[in-house]
Amino acid sequence: MTTSTLQVLGAADTVTGSRYLITVGTKRVLVDCGLFQGYKVLRERNRTPFPVRPASIDAVLLTHAHLDHSGYLPALVRDGFSGPIHTTGGTAELCRLLLPDSGHLLEEEAESHRRHGSSRHAQPRPLYTFEDAMRSLGALRPHAFGKDVSIVDGITTRFVPAGHIVGAAQLQIEAGGTRLHFTGDLGRTDDEIMRPPVDLEAADMLITESTYGNRHHPDSRPEDELGEVVRRVVARSGVVIIPAFAVGRAETLILHLSRLLRRGEIPDVPIYLNSPMAVNAAEIYQSHLDELRITASDLVHMNGMVHLVRTVDESKWLNRQPGPMVIISASGMITGGRVLHHIAEYGPGERNAVVLSGFQAGGTRGAALAAGERTLRIFGRDIPIAAEVVQLVSMSAHADADGLMRWMRTAPVAPKLTWVTHGEAEAADALRIRIQRDLGWEVRVPSPSDSVDLGAL
Repeated sequence: MTTSTLQVLGAADTVTGSRYLITVGTKRVLVDCGLFQGYKVLRERNRTPFPVRPASIDAVLLTHAHLDHSGYLPALVRDGFSGPIHTTGGTAELCRLLLPDSGHLLEEEAESHRRHGSSRHAQPRPLYTFEDAMRSLGALRPHAFGKDVSIVDGITTRFVPAGHIVGAAQLQIEAGGTRLHFTGDLGRTDDEIMRPPVDLEAADMLITESTYGNRHHPDSRPEDELGEVVRRVVARSGVVIIPAFAVGRAETLILHLSRLLRRGEIPDVPIYLNSPMAVNAAEIYQSHLDELRITASDLVHMNGMVHLVRTVDESKWLNRQPGPMVIISASGMITGGRVLHHIAEYGPGERNAVVLSGFQAGGTRGAALAAGERTLRIFGRDIPIAAEVVQLVSMSAHADADGLMRWMRTAPVAPKLTWVTHGEAEAADALRIRIQRDLGWEVRVPSPSDSVDLGAL
């Protein structure tokens, strides 16, 4: 009899590093291949040998392009994986932006450590390089939503819209006769840009994210929060710095700012998008209108209201401007990218503001600011932050606890087992308790390396 198992290799006890291994007989399929992010103890997991030989994996299934789901792929390919990476068309296009950029930033980070002597290694090396990332892109195999795809003998999948960002998918997987359902990152039903996630179909086992498993999105409108901050800072001729994920969050911010400008609810202040990747991502969004709530004309109008910053010289020029202005720049958790230069320049000024626009994983500079820290270590220097720090609490692209529960209630039958993953420990356990109490389902929070015999379900 063929054995089949599911093992969790990441996103257990943390909100990053999404990785799951499905084994049917001698065949191995990896679901997601993400980077661990945040605290150093988590980031160091990226440096440990992969739990199974990459060459022994037959294929990868990718839910979406964000780096905590896709960002380890270049290292996996470099270390011997030679199979296909199956995903949606939108995710494949976004990976062609995100992965090379990640490799470039990792090289820059290693070089910065070398110059400043801030690594315990005399010659610090990046986790992977730009060239490693470029090489991995050749393995991408895009598929349409809703089509059954044969992956290997005994394993098929279907990509189902998850909302969240362009290309994001839930995965319905048949593995050795057992039906698995992975949420990936599940979007909101009231997202301003993305259509809502498709309802949950019958499954023997559900693997759900829990990023906001212990939280509720407020009833306040994002535009009201954002408009209030911009009006306040512009009135004192300050600069609004908004760290933002280049894929998804930047587009949402631009949409809200364009609406506020159109209605005259904020002054006619210059708005800069300083992220070449976000500029390119906006073009990808325009080619996937079937996944969006907004129209092509909405996209054209909103993108026409921002100044696109493409070159390094233009980015440096921004840091010499007095304000008032709004700068949107990656990365969203202030872990790297051009936003570091802007915060180093404008963070010490009391007239300015740093606006955190999404989830801040523990151990990141964004999380430190949200928790009240007012000194950030940037480029080997301690930067005092006298600027106002504001966290927008209504802009997440993830379903909150109530949203996850509403989505689970659409299941025609209860799964035989539910795993709660991809959340900080408190969030995951809070969601586990709600599922058990409100739905009566068999549910648990797996630990790293936990596995389940799929044949026993």
